[in-house]
This record gives sequence, structure tokens and C-alpha cells, in this order.
Amino acid sequence: MSDITEPRKDDDEPALVSHRTADIVVACLFLVASAIVIKDATRLGFSWRPNEGPAPGYFPFYIAVVMAISSAINLARAVISKAEADETLTTKTGVLRMSAIFVPALIYVFATSYIGIYVASAIYIAAFMYFFGKFPIWKSLAVALGISGVSFVMFEIWFLVPLPKGPIEAAFGF
Repeated sequence: MSDITEPRKDDDEPALVSHRTADIVVACLFLVASAIVIKDATRLGFSWRPNEGPAPGYFPFYIAVVMAISSAINLARAVISKAEADETLTTKTGVLRMSAIFVPALIYVFATSYIGIYVASAIYIAAFMYFFGKFPIWKSLAVALGISGVSFVMFEIWFLVPLPKGPIEAAFGF
């Protein structure tokens, strides 16, 4: 049985997405985002006001225009170019590998709201070290607890920056 974290030859796997398809989709998404920003910047005003300076939409408008032009160029290049049409961007194995990183990160973000950033970080670090780094559990726990402990002291005590805390920190009076 193959482990998802181990390198595997997937040259014989069928392409899930080609470079060309991804380029077209991303260029279209950026064009839509640019259009939304341009519309809102127009509503705010994007000119230079005498004795005031730039209107609130000045910077977003021009950044969105540059982004729209760049996206249009990328879209045209992707549609016209046949060279990238057959190049594989990812396969099923590639998506599974990306998911093995993305899904735990997403769980970490949501868990932070419920169990606090320090406990969630300790679990996240320990799990990644153990499952992906193949470190012994004692090293994984030592590093995870050490990093979370140092982060807690640094942010909560030294810098007095309150970060999301959960029931464990509340039990200790923080």
C-alpha cells in the first residue's frame, strides 16, 4: 500500500487539469475580480482631487486596470498557444498530495476559533512532524509544545498581544 507522502511516479496517470485550462480559468477569475474592483473604485472616485490628493478609489482603480490588462494578455496567450495544451498541470495523485496539506491547514484555521491558536498550533505542528516528517512522537510533541509555549510567552506576556484562546488557556486564567 502506497503512502500519500512518499514520492510516486505518476507519469502514466491521466491529466486531471492541463496548464492551458488552468491558465484560462485563472485569467478569467482575475478579469472578473478586476472588473469588480474597477466598478467599486469608479463609485468611490479615482481621480486626483485638487488640494486633497487622490480620491479613495485612485490606487485600487489603477492596480485593477493593470491586473485586468495582465489577465487579458494571459488569457489571449493561453487561448492562442497550443504548446501548453497537452502539458499536465496535475494528476489525481497530485491533487491528493495537495489535499493532504490543504485540508489539515483548513481544519487548523477553523479549530483556532474553538480551541485557541496555541493548542491548535501545537496539534498542527505535532501532526505534520509525525505524519509527514516521520519524526518520533516524542520529538513531534516536544517541538510542538515548545513552539506553542514560546509563542504564548512572547505574544501574551511580553508583547501583550491577545490572540485567540480556548478553554485550556481559560482554565489557567488567561
